[in-house]
Amino acid sequence: MLNRRHIRIKVMQSLYSYFSIETEDLAASQKLMLKHFNEVIELKFVLISLLVELVNYADNFYEQAKKKHFPTSSDLDPNRKFIDNQIIHNIQNNSMLMKEISKYSSFWLNNDHDILNKIFIDVNKSDLYNTYLDSNINNIDYDKKFIVDVMNQYILNHQLVHHMLEERSIYWIDDLPFIATIFFGDIKNDNNIFSKKVFKDLSDKNFALDLFKSVINNNISYDNIIIKFSENWELDRIAKMDQLIIKMAVAEIMTMEALPVKVTLNEYIEISKYYSTKKSRVFINGLLDNFIKTYIKEGKITKVGKGLV
Repeated sequence: MLNRRHIRIKVMQSLYSYFSIETEDLAASQKLMLKHFNEVIELKFVLISLLVELVNYADNFYEQAKKKHFPTSSDLDPNRKFIDNQIIHNIQNNSMLMKEISKYSSFWLNNDHDILNKIFIDVNKSDLYNTYLDSNINNIDYDKKFIVDVMNQYILNHQLVHHMLEERSIYWIDDLPFIATIFFGDIKNDNNIFSKKVFKDLSDKNFALDLFKSVINNNISYDNIIIKFSENWELDRIAKMDQLIIKMAVAEIMTMEALPVKVTLNEYIEISKYYSTKKSRVFINGLLDNFIKTYIKEGKITKVGKGLV
């Protein structure tokens, strides 16, 4: 399930696309946005399939080593701790999950990058991997920690992994940290890894749709707010992404009565750290702060509940 910040980012991506192609078909654009949300969960299964195929590669690697002309004792009796990891076994024993991730196995098996071999070489020679194999600790908590650590350090940061994900979807690199957090949380907390749930509940889905519609339907009035509070900057001098971040914040503040103003402001300042320059972040923060103070003073911001303004 996606948290509100990730929902905001997905809406922002869809709005950027909407305004870039200058379409007027709001219904079709909403449908496309929801499709992009579903692709986020697809990414989770793609990553799980990578983990499973890496284990399969390791298993085959050890079996092939036994067939050497002069195998060593370690070739004949390899340490299978990685292959027998309890988290891996739990995934492999989940027939529904394996059926789902089998749809994406070819993504890692049939490519020109020899990616499984390259990742396994890096993992196999790492201190993390060898410490895990040599350890006498044999419990599920240690297995969980190893899977999370090896994914973080050697798989999710691998340049080829990023390259292949980016070829599949222009949004997946942005989605990767969020999905990794969800996947690791599922592992640590023994959650249902198979879950295809995108939104926690209907209110989160409605939040995404309402935010998307509000920015589009009030685009001109939000342009005027930016012009008013941007200290005489011309609109075309302000980066499109910066405009979008401001408009989304304004939309939440003006149309979502149950959301605290401070929460909205903090969320978009955080988002601007990743999608704007340092100079832009200062500009966005200053403009929104000025807008909020002025509109509160003029009684133009309405919130339901105590302490939300």
